[in-house]
Order: sequence, then C-alpha cells, then structure tokens
Amino acid sequence: MTTPLRPLEPDELTIDGGFWGDYQRLNEQAIIQHCLHWVERIGWVGNFDAAATGEAYVHAGVEFVDSEVYKLLEAMAWELREPEAGLDAQYKELVGRVAAAQEGDGYLHTAFGHPGQRPRYSDLEWGHELYCFGHLFQAAAAALRAGIDSDLPRVAARLADHVYAEFGPDGRNAVCGHPEIELALMELHRATGGVSTGSTGEVGSTGEVGSTGRYLELARYFVDRRGHGTLGEIEFGAAYFQDDVPVREADTLRGHAVRALYLAAGAVDVAVDVGDDELLQAVNRQWEHAVARRTYLTGGMGAHHQDEAFGDDFELPPDRAYAETCAGIASVMLSWRLLLATGDQRHADLIERTLYNNVISSPRADGKAFFYVNTLHQRVAGTVPDEEHHSARALATLRAPWFEVSCCPTNVARTLANIGMYFASTSDHALHIHQYADMTIRARLDSGATVSAEVRTGYPYEQSVSLTLLDDLDAESSIVLRVPAWARGTAVLSDGIDRVVATDETVVISGPRPAGSPYVLQLPMPPRVTRPDPRIDAVRGQVAIERGPFVLAVEDVDLPAGVTVNDIAIDASHVAPAEGGGATVSVQLRRVDGEEHTLPYDEEFAVERSRLDEPSVVTFRPYHQWANRGPSTMRVWTPALADHDAPARSND
Repeated sequence: MTTPLRPLEPDELTIDGGFWGDYQRLNEQAIIQHCLHWVERIGWVGNFDAAATGEAYVHAGVEFVDSEVYKLLEAMAWELREPEAGLDAQYKELVGRVAAAQEGDGYLHTAFGHPGQRPRYSDLEWGHELYCFGHLFQAAAAALRAGIDSDLPRVAARLADHVYAEFGPDGRNAVCGHPEIELALMELHRATGGVSTGSTGEVGSTGEVGSTGRYLELARYFVDRRGHGTLGEIEFGAAYFQDDVPVREADTLRGHAVRALYLAAGAVDVAVDVGDDELLQAVNRQWEHAVARRTYLTGGMGAHHQDEAFGDDFELPPDRAYAETCAGIASVMLSWRLLLATGDQRHADLIERTLYNNVISSPRADGKAFFYVNTLHQRVAGTVPDEEHHSARALATLRAPWFEVSCCPTNVARTLANIGMYFASTSDHALHIHQYADMTIRARLDSGATVSAEVRTGYPYEQSVSLTLLDDLDAESSIVLRVPAWARGTAVLSDGIDRVVATDETVVISGPRPAGSPYVLQLPMPPRVTRPDPRIDAVRGQVAIERGPFVLAVEDVDLPAGVTVNDIAIDASHVAPAEGGGATVSVQLRRVDGEEHTLPYDEEFAVERSRLDEPSVVTFRPYHQWANRGPSTMRVWTPALADHDAPARSND
C-alpha cells in the first residue's frame, strides 16, 4: 500500500536542544541509568545469568520482567546513535548476558521451560512469553536502524525463527494474552529489509515464503487469529484480551488499554505492508470512536483500575483515572502509524496532546521516580515513597522510584530516546513537520531531492517557531507545517515580507527558495476554557484550562493556607496569562461552602461561593509538572461558577 507519508531515517533528524533536548539529556543521564540500576538490583538481569547455567533457580519478579530489560536495551540503542563509551560498554555487556541465556532452538525466556519452571507456552493467557519476545524484536530493530554494532539482531533472528516454527502455518493456532509481538515482528521485518531470516538465523538471508518474509507473514497470522476466542476464559472476559471480536469487525478500542493499542498498532503495520485497506479502515474506525468517547483531556486512555481497561463510552472519571503511562505511549505509537498511513493531522494533534500531558507527566523532574497511573484529580495529598524500595504499581500517590510491574519507566526511557521519530515525515515532494522542537532536519524525499532546515523555538512555552532553510529548496519541493487544532485561524506564517494566516490544518512553504531563507510561524497561546461533553457525568458542570499544547492543573501548594483543590470553584470569565511565563495561567477563585446535612443531598442545597482570602487569584500550571513540589492535592477539572453565581463586574 502506498501511504501519504513516510517516516524519516534516524540520521535525518537531530534534536539539538530546547524542551525535548532537555528531556533527552535527562533520559541519557538519569532515566536510563536509574533503570539499569533497578533491573540489576532486584535480579531481573540476574534471571538471564541464572538461565544460562541450565540449572534450577528462583526467578526474580513477575513472568514478564524480561521485557523491561529489552525495552531498556532499545532505549540504549537509540542513545548510542551518538557514541558514548560508558553507555556502549554497558549495552554490550547487557546484550551478552541476554544472548547467553538463549537456548539451542532459539527460545529465550527466563520464567518458562527451565528446571522447576512451567513448560513453555503453558500459560498463553498470562505468561507473556510472546509479549517479551516482541520487546526483544523491537530492541533488535532499534539496533539495526540506529546502525550500532550489536549481537542482538542475531539473537532476535534465531528467536523469530523459533516462533515461526511454533506458531506459523504448521504450528499451533494461538495468540498471546498480551499483544505486542504483532507490531514488533513488523518492525523487525522492516529493519531487516523485509526478508525472512531463513533457518540459519543470519539477518538478511533468503527465506522460503517469498518476498513478504516470514516476520510479516507471522504478524498477519497473529492479527487475524485475534478475536476468535482462542484464549481461555477469565473474570474480565474475552474483551480484556481483544479476543472477543476479530480486529476487522470491532468498532472501538476496548478491554485492557495497552493491549488494545499495541494490537491496533501492529494491525496498521500489517495493513500497510500487505495493502489491506479493509484492515486499515477498521483500525481507523476504532481510533475515531475511542478518541471521541474514551479518551481523557490529557490524551490518557483507560478509566478502570481493576482491569486497566478503557471502560464504556464517556466513562472518564478524573479522580479514578488510570490513564497508564504505557497506554499513553502505545496511543502515540498507534497515532503515528495512522498519521503515516492516512495523512490525517488529527493523529498528529493527539500525539501532541498525549506527549505533553500524559507521557511526560510520568518522570519526576530528576528522572528517578515515575507515575505508573496518571490521575486528573488527587483528592488527598500523597505520601512520599521510600526511595529504596519499589511500590505497588497503582498505589503510589507520588512518583515512585520503581514498581513491582515497572513497565512504565523503561517505556518512558525508550520513548524519549527516540522521540524525534514522531516529529517529521516525508512525502513524494515535501518534508512534513508535525511537532516543534529545536532540531536540524536533512530529509531525502522520494523525488530524490534533499530538504534541509533548522528549527529553533521556545515552544511549547512560547508561540514563535523559527525555521531557516539550510540548502536551496527547489521548485518541486516544499515544507508542510502542522497548525495545531487550537491555533487554526490565529496562526501566522511570515517570511519577513509576506504574512499568511493559517486557517487550515497545515501551512506550506513552497520552493524555489534559496538557502538561508527565514520563516517564522506564530502560534498564539491565549488561555482556553475547555468544557466537557455533557455525557461525561463525572465532570459535568466543570471546566478545564488549557494553554498551547498544555492541559493545566491547580495544586493546593498554590492555594491559600488551609484550602485544598476540593474547596474551590473558578470564575471562567477571569482567566489570563500569569506573570512570569512558562505557560501558566491566573484564574479567579471562589471558596465553595455548603450547609451540613445528614446526607449531602437535599431538594434545595444552598452553596456559598465566597471570595477566598487574598490572594484570590491562583496559578494553574502545566499538568505534567504536578507533584514535583511535594505531596499535594491537584485537579484538572474544576467546578465553574454559573452566570448567576459570578460576582458583579464593574464598568470601570
């Protein structure tokens, strides 16, 4: 299938600094090293050492902790695009320890098949074997695409051949309880040039199934098998595994959010590579429904704690939001694939919303603690976690250093390491810029032309994005800039002579233009008062404040003494940029007081909305920054004064 957009190669875009450059430095210097420390400390890497001996051992951690080591290897591979001796040595040692645990037939898992353990593939519902394999495949694909010297692709090729023998056309008709291998096989398929590994395990050798390759064939099998009840019954029902309805027939994303999003991402990849428009349209239909009815303002997905699932339409409680960090990352992965496959800028809009408000809310400012879940309303100030011990995943009320299930820290690490992947793409005659950062791009178009540009910006805190052509832009080429949905009609592109108001979803810089030509895209960022769909019962009568790409929140550390976020209402007519910048907003507050009743209900419930003691104006800050100043209460959605409750305004 010919897609409207194609991704850049890793060497075509470099983040040079600014907002995302700071996050990449934090990732390299703190997050990756923090993750390395913990997977070593609690024995998850030691599992590979023990497995390599062939003797019985006590497995450390839950069944799928192998995947955390693989996600960390993927993050390290992306960081090693810029050689760094210390990280390179750590990477090679870790790859060696993983490779040593691989068995003669290619199988590689530390929780199954060894002396004293359950047999291989004896628990496809919960064992996560194929899920772990998928993360190894993604780590190997990253090594190949980043162009680093690694033994991991050979390890992955041997394992992929084993999986093909076990689950291919002559193997068992089964799927893994946790989708992931589907998209991972597709990444490995593409990274190896779209050919099978054959029986030798040498990457790039000729396979027996034709030019499509065995990885693609196997990924397609897994996608088409899903939804036919091949997994056993569980208390959450088959929808939890997305095993209730075939992918082509489903109308929305449902069940466990991360599972659903990974499966959908793999299905898009399969659809694109085999030219299956029906499958692509099915996933796009599911995305549209889930985004319109099952997505939080922050881009977070998943309303249920019990089964980590989406929940029903408009079931979006802010104080019980699960909105798992991994689900946000999986959402970005899916939206990126749909953006490339369709060219629809709505997918880029959701990527921006999710990155700035869900994904980066996870790491603490020092990169050494994380949110697993991302509530939109913290009613009780959290407790400071023990920095020396890991926490239960959903119980941490402040960011915790590690979890019993620590999928989110390593997922954050690999996402930040390769975050620029989501920022630009190409088409036949154009470079498309979807997200804004300090970056240098030298992209090769399908036409054969090269488009080179330098982008400098204070975005997302500032509205100005400067772009300078590094080489001549020929008459047949152009640069297409996304205009965020919130800026359409107010955005302005200027070349120093002409100004164009951008009313559409993109604005175009057309050639011919000489090297050095400067452009400035202005994206005005006045505060926005956002109201929910009235069908979202949990936030009816409340409003949220946004500015630029940020969803804002209020914490009690910014309120007068003795006042929590549960005591306030806001006057939505008094919202203005705060002094000092940083995307903050000043909002007029009122205290909400009510008479005491036997029950908190009555035919007529008098509510006093009195002015707070000075200062009665509070600062709302970007949501992702919350809980970096100690325990606090916090909320995104705040009760709004009705018109008759608002104070009288002076005519002065």
